[in-house]
Amino acid sequence: MGSVVIFAPSPVLTVTVEDIKGTADIHIHAGGQGVWQARMLGALGATVTMCAVFSGETGRVLRHLITDEGVRVLPVAGQGSSGAYLHDRRGGERHVLAESPGDRLTRHELDELYGLTLQAGMEAGTVILSGTSREDSVPADMYRRLTADLGAAGCTVIADLAGERLNGVLAGKPAVIKMSDGEVVGSGRAAAAETGQIIKAMHTLVREGASSVIITRAHLPSLFLHEGSLSEIHVPEFQTVDTSGAGDSLTAGMAAVLADHGTLHEAVVLGTAAGAQNVTRHGLGTGEAAAIVELAKLVRIVPLDDTSEEEPAQQMSPDELARKVREA
Repeated sequence: MGSVVIFAPSPVLTVTVEDIKGTADIHIHAGGQGVWQARMLGALGATVTMCAVFSGETGRVLRHLITDEGVRVLPVAGQGSSGAYLHDRRGGERHVLAESPGDRLTRHELDELYGLTLQAGMEAGTVILSGTSREDSVPADMYRRLTADLGAAGCTVIADLAGERLNGVLAGKPAVIKMSDGEVVGSGRAAAAETGQIIKAMHTLVREGASSVIITRAHLPSLFLHEGSLSEIHVPEFQTVDTSGAGDSLTAGMAAVLADHGTLHEAVVLGTAAGAQNVTRHGLGTGEAAAIVELAKLVRIVPLDDTSEEEPAQQMSPDELARKVREA
């Protein structure tokens, strides 16, 4: 696999308490959208660089944890503290005990982070723009400028964002926008998560600047709009352990294939398989490359006007997927 840069402005330190036979089992990990994407990219054999701000005690711990996962970190030393949360899952459900979004990033921190991401992105050629733990941490216009500048430099920009950050990225004209149907409704581009309305919203996203759009729909097939052609993505539904991180795994799988000069259809196949495997696991953004390759054999991209599960349209073969992962 190739190289991918992740713009992850503010990772989060996560502390989770679980129960093992009446004894508290405490887990300390790096978290946040960019971290989960990086984790899946690493599992698929991609070389990952993360550009992020690390502040205070939590930031120092975060930087070590991310580096220990094999991610190349380009850090900005920030003021204040990075975000953190403490969750209790001993009863089976996730309960928030304490949560801090971290401090807002300063202008100097943002400027340094911008420069690091632009340079690393130009070197790698494929960039994922991820979100932040607090809405006001990074101005939407920074996402616009970063998307536009990376695109002008020939980079493939992929984003899974919402709100004003999504609007900013769209104005910069990204290669791929990935969203959930709930996020589409939340953005006001659709009144309900009904297929017809979601499809109209996808065309709206293209008119606003996205080259291609993929919309996940929980238990329904995802929708994929590319070069004016609309398709559904079919994959068997597996027993779910935790749906958190599935969308980030999908985004990471797509980025891994695009960084390796695969087509977008090939990227969607592997990304869908990565997301499908992630829901069968407890770890967010985790997966096994060999299992993902096997799942990819079951993914079918079917034109929307022909959902009879005939042969998929322009899909990477299982042998080709296996070869790519072995070579990585």
